[in-house]
Amino acid sequence: MNPKTQKAQQAQKSQRSQQAQQTQQAQGLRKPAAPDAVAAVAATTAIRPPAPARVPVPTLLAPIALAVAALAVVFAAWTAATLWQTAPTSGAWSWVLKAVAVAGALAALAVLKPAVEALRRGARARAAAPHPERIADARAEAADAREAAWVACGGSLAVALLTVLTVFLLANDQAVQATFFSPEAISASFADVTRAFGTNVFIAVAAEVLVLVWGLVLAVAKLAPGRAGRPLRWLATAYVDVFRAVPSIVIIYLIGFGLPLAQIPVLSSLTPTWAAIFALTLTYGAYVAEVYRSGIDSIHWSQTAAARSLGLSHSRTLRHVVVPQAVRRVTPPLLNDFIGLQKDTALVTVIGTIDAFNQAKIYASNEFNLSSVTVVAALFVLITIPQTRFADRLLARSAAGKD
Repeated sequence: MNPKTQKAQQAQKSQRSQQAQQTQQAQGLRKPAAPDAVAAVAATTAIRPPAPARVPVPTLLAPIALAVAALAVVFAAWTAATLWQTAPTSGAWSWVLKAVAVAGALAALAVLKPAVEALRRGARARAAAPHPERIADARAEAADAREAAWVACGGSLAVALLTVLTVFLLANDQAVQATFFSPEAISASFADVTRAFGTNVFIAVAAEVLVLVWGLVLAVAKLAPGRAGRPLRWLATAYVDVFRAVPSIVIIYLIGFGLPLAQIPVLSSLTPTWAAIFALTLTYGAYVAEVYRSGIDSIHWSQTAAARSLGLSHSRTLRHVVVPQAVRRVTPPLLNDFIGLQKDTALVTVIGTIDAFNQAKIYASNEFNLSSVTVVAALFVLITIPQTRFADRLLARSAAGKD
């Protein structure tokens, strides 16, 4: 054989052997893993089942709520029995007290319903908790049980407070009830006290109208622009600070007795009613001025800038642009101030105005009984609470509009 041919064959053999080795190595890399290795990997990467969910079921809250409700019902029943026994034997007041006793005892029984509901829902939650497929139901029943238990506790607290108040009225052989809620004294003084209450209403309405104007004048003075308006700002600020610091009854006393003593023309001839209106106007004008000022400051500066760019003066900008928007924003706080002014009309009694409180004091001093003053309190409550709810509604509407 030719030596060259032999060398070529050997080179081909060595090349084929190298290719065979490379093929075996590649196959070795693709060799499937051993069963043990596969199991180990599967064990480490397998998704473990979640632990069973735990439902917090109230166990003590519901029984405690039932016990509290039962105590409240027992206390209310005992108080109702006492009220029934101490009621007069005849007359309309006897029937009123007996009706209150029965209604109170029946109303107290209502707190037992949420307590029993809490027990029932707690039992349902405990029955559903061990079953994984009913976890959602168990949680819902547990939440309802807790809510019902707290409702029972809150109702029991209200029953207890009303019962304590009733016991207070029955204390000392019904001395408290006879002093503040005597039917005879109330019926005897009701007509005159109600008629005198018209004076309080007149003073409140007249003062409110004047306060609206005077408070706006003070607010505009406090916001006077530039160096020319600085003296007005100082005077308005001093006025507001002084009259907000001095109690209303002091201002009423000084106006009611000081002006006649000083013999000031026109002002010294004011009747006690108009002197009270003047004093309340001076006092509440300071408070309303701050309400107006806050409303004016809340208007965005761009409103004023746009008005001035159109050629409006400062006064016309306030009149046509700023003040109308500010008044709408400050209506709720203005109502709150007027409710306070309305209550302060009872202070005019210090200068001799025959208002409802002064008329009630006359009856109280003659009969040594304060039931007539209770009539005054009831009249103020009767006209104040609707206004308070109306002011709260306006505040809620204003807050909803901002949101």
